[in-house]
Amino acid sequence: MTAIKHALQRDIFTPNDERLLGIVNVCKAGKKKKNCFLCATVTTERPVQVKVVKVKKSDKGDFYKRQQTWELRDLTEVDAKDASKENPEFDLHFEKVYRWLASSTAEKNSFISCIWKLNQRYLRKKVEFVNVSSQLLEESVPSGESQSVAGGDEDALDDYQELSTREEQDIESMMEMCEYAISNAEAFAEQLSRELQVLDGANIQSIMASEKQVNILMQLLDEALGEVDTIEGKLSSYEEMLQSVKEQMDQISQSNRLIQISNTNNGKLLDEIQFLVNYMDLSKGHIRALQEGDLTSPKGIEACINASEALLQCMNVALRPGHEKLMAVTQQQLLFAELRDTFARRLTNHLNNVFVHQGHDQSSTLSQHTAELTLPKHNPLHRDLLRYAKLMEWLKNTHREKYEGLSRTYVDYMSRLYEREIKDFFEVAKIKMAGTTKEAKGKFGLHGSSGKLTGSTSSLNKLTVQGSNSRRSQSSSLLDMGNMSASDLDVADRTKFDKIFEQVLSELEPLCLAEQDFISKFFKLQQHPAVIPPLAQPETEEFDGGAPSRIPPQAEHRHSLSSEKDMVRHMMNKIFQSIETELNSLIALGDKIDSFNSLYMLVKMSHHVWTAENVDPASYLSTTLGNVLVTVKRNFDKCISGQIRQMEEVKISKKSKVGILPFVTNFEEFAELAETIFRNAERRGDLDKAYVKLIRAVFMNVEKVASESQKTPRDVVMMENFHHIFSTLSRLKISCLDAERREAKHKYTEHLQSYVINSLGQPLEKLNHFFEGVEARVAQGVREEEVSYQLAFNKQELRKVIKEYPGKEVKKGLDNLYKKVDKHLCEEESLLQVVWHSMQDEFIRQYKHFEDLIGRCYPGSGITMEFTIQDMLEYFSSIAQSH
Repeated sequence: MTAIKHALQRDIFTPNDERLLGIVNVCKAGKKKKNCFLCATVTTERPVQVKVVKVKKSDKGDFYKRQQTWELRDLTEVDAKDASKENPEFDLHFEKVYRWLASSTAEKNSFISCIWKLNQRYLRKKVEFVNVSSQLLEESVPSGESQSVAGGDEDALDDYQELSTREEQDIESMMEMCEYAISNAEAFAEQLSRELQVLDGANIQSIMASEKQVNILMQLLDEALGEVDTIEGKLSSYEEMLQSVKEQMDQISQSNRLIQISNTNNGKLLDEIQFLVNYMDLSKGHIRALQEGDLTSPKGIEACINASEALLQCMNVALRPGHEKLMAVTQQQLLFAELRDTFARRLTNHLNNVFVHQGHDQSSTLSQHTAELTLPKHNPLHRDLLRYAKLMEWLKNTHREKYEGLSRTYVDYMSRLYEREIKDFFEVAKIKMAGTTKEAKGKFGLHGSSGKLTGSTSSLNKLTVQGSNSRRSQSSSLLDMGNMSASDLDVADRTKFDKIFEQVLSELEPLCLAEQDFISKFFKLQQHPAVIPPLAQPETEEFDGGAPSRIPPQAEHRHSLSSEKDMVRHMMNKIFQSIETELNSLIALGDKIDSFNSLYMLVKMSHHVWTAENVDPASYLSTTLGNVLVTVKRNFDKCISGQIRQMEEVKISKKSKVGILPFVTNFEEFAELAETIFRNAERRGDLDKAYVKLIRAVFMNVEKVASESQKTPRDVVMMENFHHIFSTLSRLKISCLDAERREAKHKYTEHLQSYVINSLGQPLEKLNHFFEGVEARVAQGVREEEVSYQLAFNKQELRKVIKEYPGKEVKKGLDNLYKKVDKHLCEEESLLQVVWHSMQDEFIRQYKHFEDLIGRCYPGSGITMEFTIQDMLEYFSSIAQSH
């Protein structure tokens, strides 16, 4: 163990200026045996630091390393486990308890003894020793505790003490001064002893010589102690005086604190009183305005508005905790509630009277203004009522029931007023459309102010189209006017209808917008969500999608709308519930007068719907006009379907030529009218779709009629009608029908060529048959120059056939052909000269073809036709001029 101790001192502690005083070989109790050393050390420099160091031998070499270090002052307890028996276990209590098992009890006791001595010397008995034998501690200090701190005992602790550098230098200098210090150590030791005795004697003499000075020093110390006692007495008196002053200052501070608390409480009380006075007090002028203010004059209304706002502010003030327990606050709140109820009752009664009076007012009806198609303006009423808008907002926030009751009353009486005005207005509109005579009224079923159609709007009558050259009579076959003939309908009638319908929509639009704007402002319904007040009606009609639905009152009372916009729209539906019905009735009348009126109505209604949606897509006007637009679009589609059906039902006369079919001219009339009406219209797409349907039906039925024609050749019917269609589409320049225009031109050209070819086959029939036989022989493989050797096609046969067609016979045949073509073609299209010129070109082509065959198949024969191309041109020209 001594060798280990010296090695640890040399390798670990000397480089750190530490001395090793105690060591014990230990391992952790209760664990796998891993030996280490606990070392008690002190530093060589002051202040001295005492440490317990855990040192462990390295696994890779024969050297030691410091593993953990604790300060001895952090040690609180040493537990030896058993004081009476030998037990190698002990515990050291630092920041936690470390349990150790020493290699032997003797090493444990020696290490604990070392710790005890260091505790006595440096820590002044701070560490507590438990289960340690008192005998062990007594053996550690045999001469009493005073000797435990002497240097001799410390030497006994340590078997070896290494010299410091200073001590080594002093010894070396002494040994250098003595020549025999090494050779004769005893003589050197005796010399040192003698010198030590000399020094001790000198020290004793010096002490004895300084005794007088010591006495003087002691006397001075006694005097100083006396002065200290005097000063302490004065300090005690001063302290007593200061204590008295302190007590007085404490009393003054306590008084000041109580005064400050009192001032704070008084300030808070004043704030509370000021708060109640400022926010819970209503002036006498406001009270008087609420109780008996004039609700008819502008000044009185203004005073009531200010008073109601002041009252609402007082009632909505946020009271602080405890205010509600004050009697004055309770009384004031009761006064406010009474004033609120009184004013709400006065305001409700006054506005109810205004609404009832306006609802029964007959001065604004149309009975006195039948000359002009205008609706009465309600701007004066709105202007007068808007003065109460702020009061209505107050009523909405304070008395919801009365607010809802007022809204029901307004809707009830205004709906009656508007219903009378709108019925009168539409009655005038219908009379102006149908004419003011009794005959017109009877014809369209207008009876009194009801303005409803009683005439039949049954399905279209089947028409039998007679061959006629009158375009107007053909146009009349397309229109179903009931008892009216199409000849009575002209552009002026349709323009008149268009103006009347536009006037109706132009009058309704500002009326609805003004009423909706008034409702939003008067009832304050434009910002916050609200539940719709139940309108007390026996039954309601909601026009959603154009179909009225009946809702029982109980269900309506339970029904709540999600926003105030819905409430506005709901109120508008109640007030103007007759508009949609009257509009549909007017549209039915216009459609009965002239089915083409649906075009005007579609354009006008689409424009007004587009305008309304730009203003507010969810407004009542936008919704209602949108529903009516569906009806107009349905009538428009019905008009198109009716025309298509009439095309399919057309029958042609077997005794007269067909000419231009009626539905072809009717399509032209429809397209001209539609292009005029739909110029710059929003719903051009609807017209384009109708165009496509109509033109396909026209194409299909033209081919059908051409196939059924007996008097007129099919090619003529196709040629004339498709030429007319092509001319119409080219003139109107309808972009969506470009493909149909090209198709019409193709069909016209195709059937013109077919008719010309078929007609020209008859004047030179034998010559045609002869050359067809020649071409057949060539096609069978006979060489062209050998055809003349065929018996049926020799030169003599050719000359024989040619002689049958001299110039005079050809001209006669062409004249007969011209007459026949003239019988086939109609006068409206003026295609006779076009067809005749095409026949001339075809005839010349055939002539050149015959001459070419003669030149190729009969070379050198000198055979030619009996007439020339110049002759043919003269024939065609003279025949055309003669007719």
